[in-house]
Amino acid sequence: MTYQPKSDFMRVMMERGFLADCTDYQALDEALSTGVVPAYIGFDATASSLHVGSLIQIMMLRWLQKTGHKPIVLMGGGTTKVGDPSFRADERPLLTPDQIDANIAGIKQVFSAYVSFGEAPTDALMLNNAEWLDGLNYLDFLRDVGRHFSVNRMLSFESVKSRLDREQSLSFLEFNYMILQAYDFMELNRRYGCRLQMGGSDQWGNIVNGIDLTRRILDHEVFGLTSPLLTTADGKKMGKSQSGAIWLNADMLSPYEFWQFWRNTADADVERFLKLYTELPLDDCARLGALDGAEINAAKIALANAVTTLAHGAEAAAAAEATAREVFEKGGTGDDLPTLTLSADEIGDGISIVQLITRSGLAKSGKEAKRLIAENGARIDDAPLTDAGLMVDAARLAEPLKLSAGKKRHALIKLAP
Repeated sequence: MTYQPKSDFMRVMMERGFLADCTDYQALDEALSTGVVPAYIGFDATASSLHVGSLIQIMMLRWLQKTGHKPIVLMGGGTTKVGDPSFRADERPLLTPDQIDANIAGIKQVFSAYVSFGEAPTDALMLNNAEWLDGLNYLDFLRDVGRHFSVNRMLSFESVKSRLDREQSLSFLEFNYMILQAYDFMELNRRYGCRLQMGGSDQWGNIVNGIDLTRRILDHEVFGLTSPLLTTADGKKMGKSQSGAIWLNADMLSPYEFWQFWRNTADADVERFLKLYTELPLDDCARLGALDGAEINAAKIALANAVTTLAHGAEAAAAAEATAREVFEKGGTGDDLPTLTLSADEIGDGISIVQLITRSGLAKSGKEAKRLIAENGARIDDAPLTDAGLMVDAARLAEPLKLSAGKKRHALIKLAP
């Protein structure tokens, strides 16, 4: 695209790789360059933390605020009761209202690190769509809102079509999700003057529905903007690792493990991730991304430090880097490593090394732990671990025990005082 944006926000979106598509580039850019534009992204409360798969959207809200506009974080307290079917092979499990409220409380923790909330024109709002969805009257909703939706058109959206093409069930409950999301956009426009919905490119159909509904009922012009769905250079979905989801909340994943995820970025992803997940100037992103050989490790450390600083603070990033240096360069144990603390009662006469590997999170199952040992991928205090039948007693834990899976994943085992 050759369009040259006037607004700082659209320029950042285009230059740093955030932009997949937009309903009307020029009209949105004009709105962004002439006043404060409130914009929202929705986050369903399916877990008690978001993971790095959501971080591109969080960074979009951060850039929106940094360029003089108003971010709206919409928690899906209502829509989570239905479940978004977009590009899923099966129906999401239904959560109770108490589970949803607990998940929202956990998710809220992360946003204060990225945007500032308050009463000023560009301060962020955090809202919950249960506020207007929970009280809907079904018959009124069908009459006033449902009549604006074409089933033929809804069936043509890729997120629905892919399920039907694979002859996989799509429940009526899930089919209603896109209507509810469209209603969210209209309500946010009516109540808060919201003019833009953003999201991943899998949300394009849902966003367009909301724009159409807002135009039909309120006769207001609103916009949609999507980001690319990211995969890593090896084709894996962003947000997952060998050991599980990379959560943003420190109580779900330690800052050290979060830092390590970014430190282990593939060479081919470094420049792209620096542009998307940090605020380093573009020239620095290009310079660091162009390094090769052993020098690329400096770029990966810069990436890990910058992303961890945003999520957990500069102190946590510095501690993670220091721990990594101690573990990898000096052969130490590192105080900031993930730690499993056991009581003497839990250890009893001895606990198997397979249990320790599994409970510390280095393997998902005893079978996986045994395979790790059999394939010479496990180490104990930096020495090869070859005996899957090894038992560890309390005396062995007089000093912390360091377990390793491969070269990059480590954990400490400690005896409770």
